[in-house]
Amino acid sequence: MAAKARGSNDAGQTVSVGGHRLRITNLDKVLYPATGTTKGEVMHYYAEIASVLIPHARNRPATRKRWVHGVGTDEQPGEVFFQKNLADGTPEWVRRVSIEHSDHVNVYPLVNNQATLAWLAQIAALEIHVPQWRVDAHGRPKNPDRLVIDLDPGEGAGLAECAEVAKLARTLLIGMGLEPVPVTSGSKGIHLYAALDGRQSSDEVSAVAHELARVLEADHPDLVVSDMKKSLRGGKVLVDWSQNNRNKTTICPYSLRGRAHPTVAVPRSWREISSPGLRQLELGEVLERMRHRADPLAEAADAPGSVEVPGGEWHSDRPPKSARGREAAGGKDAHGTARDRLTVYRSKRDGSKTPEPVPAAPPRASDGRSFVIQEHHASRLHWDFRLEHDGVLVSWALPKGVPTDPGQNHLAVQTEDHPLEYGTFEGSIPKGEYGAGTVTIWDFGTYELEKWREGEEVIATLHGQPSGGLGEARRLALIHTGGAGRGADQWLIHLMNGERRSGEGAGNRRPGRPAVAASSSRTPRGGPTPAGLTPMLATAASAADISDDSEYAFEMKWDGIRAIARADHGTVTLRTRNGNDVTAGYPEVVDALAALHPDRSLVLDGELVALDSSGRPSFGRLQQRMGLTKPAEVEAARRKVTVDYFVFDLLELDGRPLTDESYEARREALTGQVPADDGPLHLPPAFDGDLAHAVAASRQLGLEGVMAKRRDSPYRSTRTRDWLKIKHRLTQEVVIVGWRPGQGTRSSRVGSLLMGVPDARVPDARGRLVYAGRVGSGFTERQLDEITARLAPLELTSGTARPLPPVDDVPALDARDARWVEPLLVAEVEFAEWTSSGRIRHAVWRGWRPDKSPSEVVRES
Repeated sequence: MAAKARGSNDAGQTVSVGGHRLRITNLDKVLYPATGTTKGEVMHYYAEIASVLIPHARNRPATRKRWVHGVGTDEQPGEVFFQKNLADGTPEWVRRVSIEHSDHVNVYPLVNNQATLAWLAQIAALEIHVPQWRVDAHGRPKNPDRLVIDLDPGEGAGLAECAEVAKLARTLLIGMGLEPVPVTSGSKGIHLYAALDGRQSSDEVSAVAHELARVLEADHPDLVVSDMKKSLRGGKVLVDWSQNNRNKTTICPYSLRGRAHPTVAVPRSWREISSPGLRQLELGEVLERMRHRADPLAEAADAPGSVEVPGGEWHSDRPPKSARGREAAGGKDAHGTARDRLTVYRSKRDGSKTPEPVPAAPPRASDGRSFVIQEHHASRLHWDFRLEHDGVLVSWALPKGVPTDPGQNHLAVQTEDHPLEYGTFEGSIPKGEYGAGTVTIWDFGTYELEKWREGEEVIATLHGQPSGGLGEARRLALIHTGGAGRGADQWLIHLMNGERRSGEGAGNRRPGRPAVAASSSRTPRGGPTPAGLTPMLATAASAADISDDSEYAFEMKWDGIRAIARADHGTVTLRTRNGNDVTAGYPEVVDALAALHPDRSLVLDGELVALDSSGRPSFGRLQQRMGLTKPAEVEAARRKVTVDYFVFDLLELDGRPLTDESYEARREALTGQVPADDGPLHLPPAFDGDLAHAVAASRQLGLEGVMAKRRDSPYRSTRTRDWLKIKHRLTQEVVIVGWRPGQGTRSSRVGSLLMGVPDARVPDARGRLVYAGRVGSGFTERQLDEITARLAPLELTSGTARPLPPVDDVPALDARDARWVEPLLVAEVEFAEWTSSGRIRHAVWRGWRPDKSPSEVVRES
């Protein structure tokens, strides 16, 4: 959290944190008398820990405990203020949400960015407490995404007893399919966190937690108690299951505690929990450990159901209106009775059998303007187009998707109205249920309404996400063409020509601060990959993350670009992981796939690789083939560099999907379809249950690392821990946000490139980047010329004023002569380590990644 001071004196100073101005005062004030810890040191702690704390707090309404005059001592505790509602004087940039309770409404802050965390430190809000659920993009409470058990020692018991109970609870939770992570609470006990998929309500999760507490008490009555009465807790550990109640909060991981010493709620490893020297940690110790360790709870912070999901713009910056006196959306029927527009929707779905939202209550009237387009792989692939209108999502099915040519209309078939909750839905609808198949969000956002003639015509301009399928804003018209009877649901959807409306596309951007785009405007954005599949992605890991080798198969990690291939009776299509069609760029691979099985169809997953003279993958050589489409250019490059296709998965065979099959079953089927080594096609070997052998072979061959794949895992179009990538060296994909001129002979060219990484932990930032450092080595002279020319047309301008950087927290030294560019291009660097301030140390250039869009970049652990 970089803060730029504007004036400095004892009375206070104004600083800039993440682009927001904040006045800070009394930095020398002692807040922890026992240790002499000052307010300035508290602010420093929260600045340094922000990157790991915020993922656990984001989009959770925050309750604060403040010690304005310090925490005092054990003998004389300081006065504490417990705050839920935001007070007058709260900075306007603090994201907030209104939560309706049984008889009142509270407005809570959301600790979604570094500036909000700095503001909390300024007002001495030492403790941050959050619930186990988040709010969605409309500000509505979602189901809990985690289960929390609070192990609280009674008098005569301590941390050692809590650790013993934690290990007992872990066994039970693992038996339930949950993997708990322990957190020493910073107070007396231990919290256990287990990630959930977001399908259960708070009441259901509380019931499970309560039953867990009862089982532990029944099995270990001398050690465990589940009753809250203090008289029963002597010498025992209370298993407090009530933290899962919708109205309860728990100290946020990495929050300070308002105790005599500045202790912290810290996620720990199970090895630490078993240590006889286990104790609560203080802020300095936590900062030191996080400079060298990954967050043990990071996976839970990004677990399904906890990641910010789409749903349009935030609509609840003001208290919601009371439900009393409001009639159901959709007006009234002929008898004057309020019409429930979800009746048809409910009649087609059984909430006990489908993960789709099936609300029991009629929808409430709303004036929101959100939209969502969902890619739906049902019996036939189609796209579901939904506009929020009068409390529901009015819906159409688009068999050919959203039109991209004003001269060609597409069919739109109107379907039943859907609940607003459907705007965030992604998942698999089971076979036998209505609409069975996989649903993913293709794009979402808000729309400007020009015309809505019920049942006749709708005209709207859609503003989607930078990484969404729409690209720039689109002005669309839906026109009803059918009559009564069978044609009543027939519409056309038309892409309208004409001037851009105000606020559309780039015209709505803050000057000098463009949003992160999905890809360069010079790279055509493709549609869905063959068979509509998005590649399954792996999670960065180490050998220590694999406890049982026999559960995995191990493959080499090939240093190339990912490509899914469809070979359909001799017709071949190659698409990268972000959907770009690269078929024309690799004719040797296309020819080999076309000849492989000319009488069959199959969909393959693999890596396009350029080998050097020693037969090792060379990403630098592959760069010479990337981005080429013209036949003459492709042929010329092909004479210098050939490309091979290393196939490692079979996703479809003769029209039959194999993605629900296990890895072992898919691998067996693949072995019969692709030769082990035939020209440009390769089926690399897999090492069964022997990680050490695989790692040793990978090092000996000079490869990038090893892929560990669970033998029983299906193929899922998401990032998952069923596939783990174990690298020998650190690499990172980055977004190029600017450059600094070189010195001497390089004064007119790039001296170093400035890098950013999208901050996915701050969903309301809409693609804002976090500065990740600079790279100034690893370039050839030819690459320097190419890079300089490539960045020139992307350079940002702002009239006579110096343009603002498209990235936060740039140090003054790096910003002083920086030339900022639109953050459209992705590259890859090799480096030594991440610094504690979130910078890449000793970066070396590896090359461009035209197969990746900025929205796909994630920070590797």
